[in-house]
Amino acid sequence: MIDESGIWQRWNAVGSKLDERAQRLFAAAEVRAAGFGGLKVAARITGLARSTINRGEDDLDGAPLPAGRVRRKGGGRKSVAAQDRDWCRRSSVSSSR
Repeated sequence: MIDESGIWQRWNAVGSKLDERAQRLFAAAEVRAAGFGGLKVAARITGLARSTINRGEDDLDGAPLPAGRVRRKGGGRKSVAAQDRDWCRRSSVSSSR
């Protein structure tokens, strides 16, 4: 049987205050500790998608990210300047008026 109240307490005390990668790792560690059925319980308690928790399990097995990184290289949104090359020029022109 899975100790759901323990997971709730740990999530409310620590897990909910972490950045997104640490939340994935936290949830994945809870799944491993809980065993069979842990993924469903952890997803319900944390509000994270099952696929996100599965990525967290992959992160537990993988190499650590460089210090200060939350996402792997290339993850996340591209900057506005990278999407629109003229944005910097237009932005500086409009701010100088």
